[in-house]
Amino acid sequence: MHIVDRRLNPGGKSLPNRQRFLRRVKDVAQRAVRESAREKDIKDLGKDGRITVPGDGVREPRFSRQPGTGHQDYILPGNKTYVEGDRIERPPGGGGGGGGAGEGGDGSENSEDAFHFVLTREEFLDLFLEDLELPDLAKRRLAIVETEGLRRAGYTVSGSPANLALSRTLRNSMSRRIALKRPKLEEMTALEAEIARARETGDPGLPDLLQKLEALRERSKRIPYVDPIDLRFRRFEPYPKPIAQAVMFCLMDVSGSMTEHMKDLAKRFYILLHIFLTRRYKHVEIVFIRHTDRATEVDEETFFGSRETGGTLVSSALVEMKRIVAERYSPDDWNIYAAQASDGDNVSSDGPTSTELLRAHILPACQHFAYLEVGDENGPRAGFVEHRTTLWRTYEALAKAGEPLAMRKVNHRRDIYPVFRELFGRKDTKAEA
Repeated sequence: MHIVDRRLNPGGKSLPNRQRFLRRVKDVAQRAVRESAREKDIKDLGKDGRITVPGDGVREPRFSRQPGTGHQDYILPGNKTYVEGDRIERPPGGGGGGGGAGEGGDGSENSEDAFHFVLTREEFLDLFLEDLELPDLAKRRLAIVETEGLRRAGYTVSGSPANLALSRTLRNSMSRRIALKRPKLEEMTALEAEIARARETGDPGLPDLLQKLEALRERSKRIPYVDPIDLRFRRFEPYPKPIAQAVMFCLMDVSGSMTEHMKDLAKRFYILLHIFLTRRYKHVEIVFIRHTDRATEVDEETFFGSRETGGTLVSSALVEMKRIVAERYSPDDWNIYAAQASDGDNVSSDGPTSTELLRAHILPACQHFAYLEVGDENGPRAGFVEHRTTLWRTYEALAKAGEPLAMRKVNHRRDIYPVFRELFGRKDTKAEA
């Protein structure tokens, strides 16, 4: 299909240039949303938001003459000093008497007012989550869920004029005219020419010819060229679209080694993940698992609000995830994802058990496994790992072996969103980055 845009360009504007400008403004607004997300409290992400865009970011480019070059003629009314051919000195400072963009300020570009946009919740989240996705979402066994599309379903005798099937209508019309022997235009034209010759020659058969022509005209009126019974309209019917089933396992360490700051970082990450999944995917189930030295599946409210403490045994969360997958989420039917947050502390003797569980059961069933290690607030920023924890070394060996496992470390609140984008950004976005 080739679509040709034949709309006229606006006065003084090129339509393709205007469309490029609108795309650029959207990019500026998207960057502003991401910057504001770093400053917002995580619980405010789902609310309306006000963002600020610099005035320079939405200025539309245009061509203008450079005042310092070329020959220019001016008509200055009321001039009594200069005549044609006189040279006028340039005003001091290289500018005229008019005010610029920074008039009333310090004269710099920074004095321009910024644009403020108040975005609704839907608009804010659309820009906030636009280039995020679940990686490697495979359509294994598809779940028929709800009617989401339209497809062609033959023709119907009634419908909207916009859906009129012209070729099918004309084909029906021609079939009906042939069957009813509607007089052809060529036949009537030939008869009119014969009548004209009969009048010139005084043929006595002229009245019969006139009567035959009148009969043909009456028959032509009774059999119209296009009749309502000929009309056919393209018919569309809704159909259920197959959608891949997916489940996200959220595993969080709530043991005694996790400080309040670390738990806050983990909860912020999971709240962001929860907003992302519920906003972008209608049919993704979320399973919450909390663990100390034993793991339990909990609901959303308990996962984010309940307090708990104890020892650390990471394999307990993996065993619980393995049990739930075996009971409810067959890897043949479901796309399985997992995100784990921990401070990296684990019993050293539990390392081989966790490795075996991951290698033999968890990772083969998962499309993607993301591990977020939360650290002390005074630690290094994301991307710099000074001390490799027990769990980090365990997972690092698996990642180097080519398993579908991504690892990041976070120490500060401001790093949650950038790390989240690294873990769940689209492949083309990651490649550009």
